[in-house]
Amino acid sequence: MSCVRSWWKGLLGFVLGAVVFGMTPLTKGDSQSTPSTRNPIGEKFWPTEFGPDDQRGAANRLTPERVVQATKLVKSGRVIQLGRLYEHGMPMPGKRHFSLTIPGLPTGPDSGVNHLVYNDEMVSAEIGQVGTQFDGLGHIGVHLNGEDVFYNGNKLREFGDTYGLKKLGVENAGAFVTRGVLLDVCSLRGNDRLPVGYVITPDDLSACLERAKLQLQSGDVVVVRTGHGKLWMTDNQTYGVGEPGLGLAAARFLTDHKVVLIGSDNWGIEVVPHEDKETVFPIHQWNITKNGVYHLENLDLEELAASGTQEFCFVFSPLRLKGATGSPGNPLAIQ
Repeated sequence: MSCVRSWWKGLLGFVLGAVVFGMTPLTKGDSQSTPSTRNPIGEKFWPTEFGPDDQRGAANRLTPERVVQATKLVKSGRVIQLGRLYEHGMPMPGKRHFSLTIPGLPTGPDSGVNHLVYNDEMVSAEIGQVGTQFDGLGHIGVHLNGEDVFYNGNKLREFGDTYGLKKLGVENAGAFVTRGVLLDVCSLRGNDRLPVGYVITPDDLSACLERAKLQLQSGDVVVVRTGHGKLWMTDNQTYGVGEPGLGLAAARFLTDHKVVLIGSDNWGIEVVPHEDKETVFPIHQWNITKNGVYHLENLDLEELAASGTQEFCFVFSPLRLKGATGSPGNPLAIQ
Protein backbone atom coordinates (compact mmCIF):
# COMPACT_ATOMS: atom_id res chain seq x y z
CA MET A 1 0.00 0.00 0.00
CA SER A 2 1.35 3.36 -0.95
CA CYS A 3 1.94 6.18 1.48
CA VAL A 4 -0.42 9.17 1.46
CA ARG A 5 2.05 11.43 -0.31
CA SER A 6 2.56 8.89 -3.06
CA TRP A 7 -1.21 8.47 -3.39
CA TRP A 8 -1.81 12.17 -4.02
CA LYS A 9 1.01 12.20 -6.59
CA GLY A 10 -0.61 9.16 -8.16
CA LEU A 11 -3.99 10.86 -8.33
CA LEU A 12 -2.44 13.83 -10.14
CA GLY A 13 -0.64 11.46 -12.49
CA PHE A 14 -3.91 9.63 -13.19
CA VAL A 15 -5.67 12.85 -14.18
CA LEU A 16 -2.78 13.87 -16.43
CA GLY A 17 -2.67 10.40 -17.88
CA ALA A 18 -6.35 10.56 -18.72
CA VAL A 19 -5.68 13.64 -20.79
CA VAL A 20 -2.56 12.29 -22.48
CA PHE A 21 -3.87 8.83 -23.32
CA GLY A 22 -7.46 9.81 -24.10
CA MET A 23 -8.86 7.96 -21.08
CA THR A 24 -11.84 9.20 -19.17
CA PRO A 25 -11.43 9.02 -15.39
CA LEU A 26 -14.99 7.72 -15.03
CA THR A 27 -15.13 4.11 -16.11
CA LYS A 28 -17.95 1.62 -16.10
CA GLY A 29 -17.44 0.60 -12.53
CA ASP A 30 -17.22 4.06 -10.95
CA SER A 31 -20.94 4.61 -10.48
CA GLN A 32 -21.82 1.09 -9.40
CA SER A 33 -20.54 0.98 -5.83
CA THR A 34 -19.92 3.84 -3.43
CA PRO A 35 -19.08 3.70 0.28
CA SER A 36 -21.97 4.42 2.63
CA THR A 37 -19.75 6.24 5.12
CA ARG A 38 -16.42 8.00 5.31
CA ASN A 39 -15.41 5.56 8.07
CA PRO A 40 -16.33 2.14 6.67
CA ILE A 41 -15.41 0.21 9.83
CA GLY A 42 -17.35 2.24 12.38
CA GLU A 43 -16.37 3.54 15.79
CA LYS A 44 -16.38 0.16 17.56
CA PHE A 45 -15.28 -2.79 15.44
CA TRP A 46 -14.06 -5.10 18.19
CA PRO A 47 -13.98 -7.63 19.79
CA THR A 48 -13.97 -9.85 16.72
CA GLU A 49 -15.74 -13.19 16.30
CA PHE A 50 -12.49 -14.90 17.32
CA GLY A 51 -12.40 -13.38 20.79
CA PRO A 52 -10.95 -10.27 22.44
CA ASP A 53 -7.39 -11.64 22.65
CA ASP A 54 -7.13 -12.94 19.09
CA GLN A 55 -4.12 -11.90 16.98
CA ARG A 56 -4.58 -14.25 14.01
CA GLY A 57 -7.74 -12.89 12.40
CA ALA A 58 -9.38 -14.70 9.53
CA ALA A 59 -6.53 -17.24 9.46
CA ASN A 60 -8.37 -18.96 12.32
CA ARG A 61 -10.55 -20.46 9.59
CA LEU A 62 -7.61 -22.48 8.27
CA THR A 63 -8.40 -25.81 9.87
CA PRO A 64 -6.81 -29.24 9.24
CA GLU A 65 -10.01 -30.17 7.41
CA ARG A 66 -9.48 -27.24 5.02
CA VAL A 67 -5.95 -28.47 4.31
CA VAL A 68 -7.19 -31.96 3.46
CA GLN A 69 -9.89 -30.54 1.18
CA ALA A 70 -7.33 -28.33 -0.57
CA THR A 71 -4.97 -31.22 -1.29
CA LYS A 72 -7.81 -33.02 -3.10
CA LEU A 73 -7.75 -30.25 -5.71
CA VAL A 74 -4.29 -31.35 -6.85
CA LYS A 75 -4.77 -33.31 -10.08
CA SER A 76 -1.76 -32.78 -12.34
CA GLY A 77 0.85 -31.69 -9.80
CA ARG A 78 1.60 -28.52 -11.77
CA VAL A 79 3.02 -25.75 -9.56
CA ILE A 80 2.50 -22.12 -10.62
CA GLN A 81 4.49 -19.42 -8.85
CA LEU A 82 2.40 -16.33 -8.13
CA GLY A 83 5.21 -14.20 -6.72
CA ARG A 84 7.22 -11.56 -8.56
CA LEU A 85 10.99 -11.41 -8.81
CA TYR A 86 12.53 -9.16 -6.17
CA GLU A 87 14.84 -7.10 -8.33
CA HIS A 88 16.30 -3.66 -8.92
CA GLY A 89 13.87 -1.41 -10.76
CA MET A 90 10.64 -3.05 -9.68
CA PRO A 91 7.75 -0.65 -8.94
CA MET A 92 7.78 0.75 -5.41
CA PRO A 93 5.73 3.60 -3.92
CA GLY A 94 7.15 6.68 -2.26
CA LYS A 95 10.63 6.28 -0.83
CA ARG A 96 10.55 2.53 -0.29
CA HIS A 97 13.66 0.80 -1.56
CA PHE A 98 15.18 -2.57 -2.35
CA SER A 99 18.86 -3.37 -2.68
CA LEU A 100 20.70 -6.69 -2.93
CA THR A 101 24.49 -6.74 -2.94
CA ILE A 102 27.18 -9.45 -2.73
CA PRO A 103 29.86 -8.14 -0.35
CA GLY A 104 33.15 -9.26 -1.83
CA LEU A 105 33.58 -11.65 -4.74
CA PRO A 106 33.83 -14.17 -3.30
CA THR A 107 32.55 -13.09 0.12
CA GLY A 108 34.55 -15.84 1.75
CA PRO A 109 38.08 -16.33 0.33
CA ASP A 110 39.93 -19.55 -0.43
CA SER A 111 39.96 -21.61 2.78
CA GLY A 112 41.20 -25.04 3.82
CA VAL A 113 43.00 -27.71 1.88
CA ASN A 114 39.84 -28.14 -0.21
CA HIS A 115 39.99 -24.42 -1.21
CA LEU A 116 36.37 -23.59 -0.25
CA VAL A 117 34.98 -20.21 -1.35
CA TYR A 118 31.48 -18.85 -0.80
CA ASN A 119 29.17 -15.90 -1.51
CA ASP A 120 26.70 -14.17 0.82
CA GLU A 121 24.16 -11.49 0.02
CA MET A 122 23.11 -8.41 1.93
CA VAL A 123 19.53 -7.17 1.42
CA SER A 124 18.24 -3.77 2.44
CA ALA A 125 14.50 -3.14 2.04
CA GLU A 126 11.17 -2.56 3.74
CA ILE A 127 11.13 -6.33 3.71
CA GLY A 128 7.40 -6.86 4.11
CA GLN A 129 6.26 -3.99 1.91
CA VAL A 130 8.08 -4.28 -1.43
CA GLY A 131 7.42 -6.55 -4.40
CA THR A 132 4.97 -9.37 -3.79
CA GLN A 133 3.91 -8.49 -0.26
CA PHE A 134 1.73 -9.95 2.46
CA ASP A 135 -0.05 -7.37 4.62
CA GLY A 136 -0.30 -8.48 8.24
CA LEU A 137 -2.73 -7.26 10.89
CA GLY A 138 -0.23 -4.79 12.32
CA HIS A 139 0.05 -2.95 9.00
CA ILE A 140 -3.19 -0.94 8.85
CA GLY A 141 -5.21 0.85 11.52
CA VAL A 142 -7.54 3.79 12.03
CA HIS A 143 -7.18 6.98 14.08
CA LEU A 144 -10.19 7.14 16.42
CA ASN A 145 -10.76 9.55 19.28
CA GLY A 146 -7.08 10.40 19.58
CA GLU A 147 -5.91 6.78 19.39
CA ASP A 148 -4.32 4.74 16.59
CA VAL A 149 -6.41 1.55 16.71
CA PHE A 150 -5.65 -1.70 14.91
CA TYR A 151 -7.26 -5.12 14.53
CA ASN A 152 -9.34 -6.26 17.51
CA GLY A 153 -9.14 -2.85 19.18
CA ASN A 154 -5.41 -2.96 19.87
CA LYS A 155 -4.06 0.52 20.52
CA LEU A 156 -0.69 1.29 18.97
CA ARG A 157 0.56 3.11 22.08
CA GLU A 158 0.18 -0.19 23.95
CA PHE A 159 1.78 -2.59 21.46
CA GLY A 160 3.97 -0.49 19.19
CA ASP A 161 7.74 -0.86 19.49
CA THR A 162 10.58 0.37 17.29
CA TYR A 163 12.11 -3.11 17.32
CA GLY A 164 8.94 -4.96 16.32
CA LEU A 165 5.28 -4.89 17.32
CA LYS A 166 4.44 -6.55 20.63
CA LYS A 167 1.11 -7.72 19.20
CA LEU A 168 -0.26 -8.44 15.71
CA GLY A 169 3.17 -9.33 14.31
CA VAL A 170 3.12 -11.32 11.08
CA GLU A 171 4.37 -14.40 12.93
CA ASN A 172 0.83 -14.86 14.27
CA ALA A 173 -0.67 -15.51 10.84
CA GLY A 174 0.79 -18.97 10.38
CA ALA A 175 0.92 -20.90 7.10
CA PHE A 176 -1.82 -20.87 4.47
CA VAL A 177 -2.77 -24.17 2.85
CA THR A 178 -6.32 -23.94 1.57
CA ARG A 179 -8.55 -23.72 -1.47
CA GLY A 180 -7.66 -20.91 -3.85
CA VAL A 181 -10.16 -19.34 -6.25
CA LEU A 182 -9.22 -17.14 -9.21
CA LEU A 183 -11.75 -14.44 -10.07
CA ASP A 184 -10.67 -13.22 -13.50
CA VAL A 185 -12.53 -9.93 -13.87
CA CYS A 186 -10.20 -8.88 -16.68
CA SER A 187 -11.22 -11.84 -18.82
CA LEU A 188 -14.87 -11.46 -17.82
CA ARG A 189 -14.97 -7.95 -19.22
CA GLY A 190 -13.05 -8.90 -22.36
CA ASN A 191 -10.19 -6.52 -21.62
CA ASP A 192 -6.46 -6.87 -22.10
CA ARG A 193 -6.38 -5.10 -18.75
CA LEU A 194 -9.00 -3.18 -16.81
CA PRO A 195 -8.55 0.60 -16.96
CA VAL A 196 -7.12 2.51 -14.02
CA GLY A 197 -10.02 3.56 -11.82
CA TYR A 198 -12.27 0.62 -12.68
CA VAL A 199 -14.32 -0.30 -9.61
CA ILE A 200 -14.80 -4.05 -9.26
CA THR A 201 -18.30 -4.73 -7.94
CA PRO A 202 -20.09 -7.70 -6.35
CA ASP A 203 -21.75 -8.25 -9.73
CA ASP A 204 -18.32 -8.69 -11.31
CA LEU A 205 -17.28 -11.22 -8.68
CA SER A 206 -20.58 -13.10 -8.84
CA ALA A 207 -20.34 -13.30 -12.63
CA CYS A 208 -16.83 -14.75 -12.39
CA LEU A 209 -18.05 -17.38 -9.94
CA GLU A 210 -21.05 -18.23 -12.10
CA ARG A 211 -18.90 -18.60 -15.19
CA ALA A 212 -16.51 -20.90 -13.31
CA LYS A 213 -19.45 -22.78 -11.71
CA LEU A 214 -17.97 -22.21 -8.27
CA GLN A 215 -19.17 -20.92 -4.92
CA LEU A 216 -17.01 -19.32 -2.27
CA GLN A 217 -16.48 -21.21 0.98
CA SER A 218 -15.35 -20.14 4.42
CA GLY A 219 -11.56 -20.31 4.58
CA ASP A 220 -10.95 -19.66 0.87
CA VAL A 221 -8.18 -17.52 -0.57
CA VAL A 222 -9.41 -15.35 -3.44
CA VAL A 223 -7.07 -13.90 -6.08
CA VAL A 224 -8.50 -11.25 -8.38
CA ARG A 225 -7.04 -10.70 -11.84
CA THR A 226 -7.36 -7.18 -13.27
CA GLY A 227 -4.67 -7.39 -15.98
CA HIS A 228 -2.90 -4.46 -14.32
CA GLY A 229 0.04 -6.73 -13.60
CA LYS A 230 0.95 -6.75 -17.29
CA LEU A 231 2.49 -3.31 -16.69
CA TRP A 232 4.97 -4.68 -14.12
CA MET A 233 8.53 -3.86 -15.23
CA THR A 234 7.22 -2.77 -18.65
CA ASP A 235 5.49 0.51 -17.71
CA ASN A 236 6.15 1.10 -14.03
CA GLN A 237 4.92 4.69 -14.17
CA THR A 238 1.45 3.74 -15.36
CA TYR A 239 1.46 0.78 -12.99
CA GLY A 240 2.01 3.10 -10.02
CA VAL A 241 -0.24 6.09 -10.70
CA GLY A 242 -3.48 4.24 -10.08
CA GLU A 243 -5.16 0.88 -10.55
CA PRO A 244 -8.37 -1.01 -11.14
CA GLY A 245 -9.42 -2.85 -8.02
CA LEU A 246 -12.04 -3.78 -5.50
CA GLY A 247 -14.73 -1.33 -4.53
CA LEU A 248 -16.02 -1.32 -0.97
CA ALA A 249 -19.12 -3.33 -1.85
CA ALA A 250 -16.96 -6.04 -3.45
CA ALA A 251 -14.75 -6.16 -0.36
CA ARG A 252 -17.85 -6.63 1.78
CA PHE A 253 -18.99 -9.39 -0.58
CA LEU A 254 -15.73 -11.27 0.04
CA THR A 255 -15.63 -10.77 3.81
CA ASP A 256 -19.30 -11.83 4.03
CA HIS A 257 -18.17 -15.11 2.43
CA LYS A 258 -15.56 -15.53 5.19
CA VAL A 259 -12.46 -15.59 2.98
CA VAL A 260 -9.10 -15.52 4.78
CA LEU A 261 -6.95 -13.67 2.25
CA ILE A 262 -7.46 -11.53 -0.86
CA GLY A 263 -4.73 -11.21 -3.48
CA SER A 264 -4.50 -9.33 -6.75
CA ASP A 265 -2.17 -8.44 -9.61
CA ASN A 266 -2.14 -4.78 -8.58
CA TRP A 267 -0.27 -2.97 -5.82
CA GLY A 268 -3.11 -2.14 -3.44
CA ILE A 269 -5.98 -4.63 -3.95
CA GLU A 270 -8.51 -1.75 -4.06
CA VAL A 271 -9.38 0.73 -6.77
CA VAL A 272 -7.23 3.88 -6.96
CA PRO A 273 -8.39 6.66 -7.26
CA HIS A 274 -10.80 5.59 -4.54
CA GLU A 275 -14.56 5.77 -4.92
CA ASP A 276 -14.66 8.55 -2.33
CA LYS A 277 -11.78 10.76 -3.38
CA GLU A 278 -11.32 12.09 0.17
CA THR A 279 -10.63 8.67 1.65
CA VAL A 280 -7.28 6.86 1.69
CA PHE A 281 -7.27 3.05 1.31
CA PRO A 282 -10.60 2.42 3.08
CA ILE A 283 -10.72 -1.20 1.86
CA HIS A 284 -7.47 -1.93 3.68
CA GLN A 285 -9.24 -0.79 6.83
CA TRP A 286 -12.34 -2.85 6.03
CA ASN A 287 -10.46 -6.06 5.25
CA ILE A 288 -7.48 -5.94 7.60
CA THR A 289 -8.44 -3.70 10.52
CA LYS A 290 -12.08 -4.72 10.90
CA ASN A 291 -12.25 -8.25 9.51
CA GLY A 292 -8.72 -9.60 9.97
CA VAL A 293 -8.55 -10.60 6.28
CA TYR A 294 -5.04 -10.50 4.86
CA HIS A 295 -3.81 -8.98 1.58
CA LEU A 296 -1.30 -10.29 -0.96
CA GLU A 297 -0.30 -7.54 -3.37
CA ASN A 298 1.69 -7.45 -6.63
CA LEU A 299 0.90 -11.01 -7.68
CA ASP A 300 1.68 -12.44 -11.11
CA LEU A 301 -1.57 -14.11 -12.22
CA GLU A 302 -0.93 -14.43 -15.95
CA GLU A 303 0.25 -18.06 -15.99
CA LEU A 304 -2.56 -19.10 -13.65
CA ALA A 305 -5.16 -17.40 -15.84
CA ALA A 306 -3.71 -18.92 -19.01
CA SER A 307 -3.95 -22.39 -17.44
CA GLY A 308 -7.75 -22.14 -17.43
CA THR A 309 -7.98 -23.26 -13.80
CA GLN A 310 -10.10 -21.20 -11.41
CA GLU A 311 -9.85 -23.56 -8.41
CA PHE A 312 -6.55 -24.81 -6.95
CA CYS A 313 -4.59 -25.68 -3.85
CA PHE A 314 -3.10 -22.46 -2.48
CA VAL A 315 0.11 -22.57 -0.43
CA PHE A 316 1.89 -19.66 1.23
CA SER A 317 3.92 -19.29 4.40
CA PRO A 318 4.87 -15.75 5.49
CA LEU A 319 8.35 -15.40 6.93
CA ARG A 320 8.23 -15.70 10.71
CA LEU A 321 9.45 -12.16 11.31
CA LYS A 322 8.51 -11.48 14.91
CA GLY A 323 6.74 -8.16 15.24
CA ALA A 324 6.76 -7.38 11.51
CA THR A 325 3.89 -5.70 9.68
CA GLY A 326 4.19 -7.87 6.57
CA SER A 327 6.27 -10.41 4.69
CA PRO A 328 7.76 -11.06 1.27
CA GLY A 329 7.21 -14.45 -0.31
CA ASN A 330 6.26 -16.59 -3.29
CA PRO A 331 2.68 -17.92 -3.09
CA LEU A 332 1.98 -21.14 -5.00
CA ALA A 333 -1.02 -22.41 -6.93
CA ILE A 334 -0.86 -26.21 -7.17
CA GLN A 335 -3.15 -27.75 -9.77
